[in-house]
Amino acid sequence: MILTIAAAVFVFGLLVLVHEFGHFITAKMTGMRVDEFAIGFGPKIISKRRGETVYSLRAIPLGGFNDIAGMEPENNPAGERGFCAKPVLSRMIVILAGATMNFILPVVLFFTIYATLGIAQPATEPVIGGIIEGMSAEKAGLKEGDEILSVNGQAVATWKEFTDKLRTIDEGQNILLEFKRGDEVSKVTVSPTYNKQEQRVLVGVQSSIVYEKKSVLESFTLAIDHTKEITVMMIDSIIMLFQEPEQTENLAGPIGIVQMSGQVAERGFIPLLNFAALLSINLGIINLLPVPVLDGGHFVNLFIEAVRGKPLGSKAVAYTQRVGITLLIMLMLFATKNDLVRVFTK
Repeated sequence: MILTIAAAVFVFGLLVLVHEFGHFITAKMTGMRVDEFAIGFGPKIISKRRGETVYSLRAIPLGGFNDIAGMEPENNPAGERGFCAKPVLSRMIVILAGATMNFILPVVLFFTIYATLGIAQPATEPVIGGIIEGMSAEKAGLKEGDEILSVNGQAVATWKEFTDKLRTIDEGQNILLEFKRGDEVSKVTVSPTYNKQEQRVLVGVQSSIVYEKKSVLESFTLAIDHTKEITVMMIDSIIMLFQEPEQTENLAGPIGIVQMSGQVAERGFIPLLNFAALLSINLGIINLLPVPVLDGGHFVNLFIEAVRGKPLGSKAVAYTQRVGITLLIMLMLFATKNDLVRVFTK
């Protein structure tokens, strides 16, 4: 429980810090007055004023905000330094900077991993590198580090041979695995689960990982490429939600993310950094959706202002924001429902 909470606070805190820093630094660079830079919501835990800005850490680590003066034209105490008084281009830069930082963070994280450890590659040896919770391998007592020697009496020398043997197993057929743990050789019967999507049986084991060293330039290039690949995959997944409504069952809310953070953290700090990178990309994409109250919605309003030559009326902005808030609340409730279903049906 402590590990799960610590991992979730680390992941949420990192993503929020990076996102809000993007808004903060571009607001400062464009001459806007920032009254508060906050990580978290709710009551202040720590706060300190530096110059005109209060930097605060708040009790609920599920978000953050920048209190930029003059966000509403009707209430602009900062005059020429207010958000609404700045050129449209400056305001667009500030609005997009948060999501932009969420795409920069994965590049930095992936680069750090690749440049220090290398690229993770599946090991060739038939050694279990991970056990998937709740599946047959865990129930049978197999553990990380066990070396698979044979499948139904047929010897295996590589991880590929092991997985190839599993592909020949029919649905409902038990598997006799011989494995070595330390100096002791044992046998265990495993009842695999048939996976319809992959059309084969799975026992719930993962290969061990080795790292292939890369140069600094290769690491940077690979980090950018990997971030782009994941971004495209996530955009495709969002499009699929509209094409295949049943895919919405895979949506996860804060509860699900907290659970996943704990599970990933159990595998080590590097997997947690990878998880944070994935969430950062997801946060960046979501924030750019043209939904009122999200950064993408604010950008659309600014684009309309640039085309019209004047901002939308306060009533129109208030109406679209109410619609946006309603949509986000509905989405959050649905995702939370999915999280609770997973918790109680596990």
